[in-house]
Amino acid sequence: MGIPSLILLLLPMISISHSESEFCSNRGTYLANSTYSKNLNTVLSSLPLNITENGGFYNGTAGQDPDKVYALSLCRGDLSSDKCYHCVNSTIHGIKEQCPNQKEGIMWGEATTCMVRYSNRNIFARMESTPSDCVPNPNNVTYSQFNETLYDLLGKLTTQASSGSSGLKFATGSSDKVFGLVQCTPDLSKADCNICLQGAMVKPCGAGKEGGRTLRPSCTIWFENFKFYDSTPSTFDSPQLPPTPIVNSPPAVANFPPPPRTRTKGTSHIVTKITVPIVLFFVILITLTCSILRKRLKHKVKNDDTIRRLESLHFDFSTIKAATDNFSEDNKLGQGGFGSVYKGMLPNGQEIAAKRLSGYSDQGEEEFKNEILLVAKLQHRNLVSLIGFCSEGTERILVYEFVRNGSLDHFIFDEIRGAQLNWEMRYKIINGIARGILYLHEDSRLKVIHRDLKASNVLLDEEMNPKISDFGMARLFVLDQTQGITRRVAGTYGYMAPEYILQNRFSMKSDVFSLGVIVLEMVSGMKNSWLSNSNEVEHLLSHAWKNWREGKISNLIDNTLKNGPTGDIIRCIHIGLLCVQENAADRPTMASVVLMLSSHSLSLPLPSQPGFLMYSSTKSGMPSLEPTSGTTISKHSTENTEAAVYLSVN
Repeated sequence: MGIPSLILLLLPMISISHSESEFCSNRGTYLANSTYSKNLNTVLSSLPLNITENGGFYNGTAGQDPDKVYALSLCRGDLSSDKCYHCVNSTIHGIKEQCPNQKEGIMWGEATTCMVRYSNRNIFARMESTPSDCVPNPNNVTYSQFNETLYDLLGKLTTQASSGSSGLKFATGSSDKVFGLVQCTPDLSKADCNICLQGAMVKPCGAGKEGGRTLRPSCTIWFENFKFYDSTPSTFDSPQLPPTPIVNSPPAVANFPPPPRTRTKGTSHIVTKITVPIVLFFVILITLTCSILRKRLKHKVKNDDTIRRLESLHFDFSTIKAATDNFSEDNKLGQGGFGSVYKGMLPNGQEIAAKRLSGYSDQGEEEFKNEILLVAKLQHRNLVSLIGFCSEGTERILVYEFVRNGSLDHFIFDEIRGAQLNWEMRYKIINGIARGILYLHEDSRLKVIHRDLKASNVLLDEEMNPKISDFGMARLFVLDQTQGITRRVAGTYGYMAPEYILQNRFSMKSDVFSLGVIVLEMVSGMKNSWLSNSNEVEHLLSHAWKNWREGKISNLIDNTLKNGPTGDIIRCIHIGLLCVQENAADRPTMASVVLMLSSHSLSLPLPSQPGFLMYSSTKSGMPSLEPTSGTTISKHSTENTEAAVYLSVN
């Protein structure tokens, strides 16, 4: 037996003190032989039989409320079908023994290589982080770079598993003698998978140890200092089920039917030649007919769903007109290149911001409605929500949620209001913006690149949570983008990446650059450009890089933050400089930025020179932009540039 095989054999003994982890909920109990008990037995018995059809994951239900049971099973992504079957099967017996009368339970079985879970509530496609268990390796790490390597590896695996590239939501990998495995239940959305794994990474089980496993209902993180997993996910074939026992029974009395009439060979051959083509013809005809009917039915259902969705989003013009007091000047929040925005109140008391679009769009009504359906699917706590639209005659109106505290720039660049933002609030805002953009880039059903991320396009709600605005509508008017290259540069100087200005190329790294500028503005309280005492234009990126290189970091910190946690503030400056590096390939992804912000123990690489956008309208050869005064949904913001957005459906 080779050393790797021996290690794998000893793994359950050296890594954990017990082979199974279980939790029995206090959500109630059931009686033996009750309806709930029978439903539970039914659905649990279905789990091991269905794993081969679903790659090691299966969920099912049995019964009706109030005795309905929900259950699921999940095997580690590299487990063979035989091992998965037997693990699930034995875990079912274990959970029934450990939770004999509880209506909800969860167990990780056979050295935590599979999980069985059941409940009397719907547990499908819901991210849950509790109950959780920690199974650490008892040995301490032997070299100082272990934790740094671990966090970097787990961050990459988290991105890979939650990106949707694998239907298993499973990823393994190694880096410098650290081996890791992450997995989510496949029914989770990409966003929920990412949140679950990142939450487990904040303080991973076994940090400072040579290995550990964090077990959550929705996700698992496992790492060791040796390879403990298969290199490739298993292909699920039918498992070798236990043989069916042979039951001895008395012989039956023979009762043979009368022998059939015989036909000559020639007659049989003729009948076969005639019958077979006729049968085949009818089989093909029936198959085609069923296929056509299925497609028509599917198309009809899809159209019906689309119509219902549009009807739920549509507002009558009279409703919007009444809500905004006939679009009165007193209710006007701002004027932009694509129209004016008005505050309003619906009959149910909900406050709205209605953007009355200018009438020069060359889109047809059907295209407009299709775009509405796409953008309405973008739902995240750090994005301003589109709640409806109006399309009557020449009127096209977009209805957004109303965000009360206005835009971020009216806080950080105002001496009085800026003092209200302590470091904890600023850090919360930075983190929220990053998570909102990460959703647009990787976790939504659309791939969205904002292209005009800036402080005035970030709104603050009553609890000072950031909400990114103007992230979805520019596609309605700007139809000239193709695969990341645009003939029309739209955005705001100072926030735009160099490759976008000079080469008209945009990517997710363009938004990373813009976020970096916002981070530096948040920490310094300075705009990205300003007039110095000598009437020369000063640029924040140049100023930040100069002070960073000279070790004068305190010059970058807003006076209102001087008493804040210096280490955390300097770390944010470091992250901001990584985001604004001149070479787009050197900038981190938004997923990495979120990880850097949430994990303070993760070491950061040294930044290279930023993309200095040192220009003025008269002294530079930079291309000029015709300003398009867009609008954020805020009473304090009236001169913003409308975003241009690149969308592509997965």
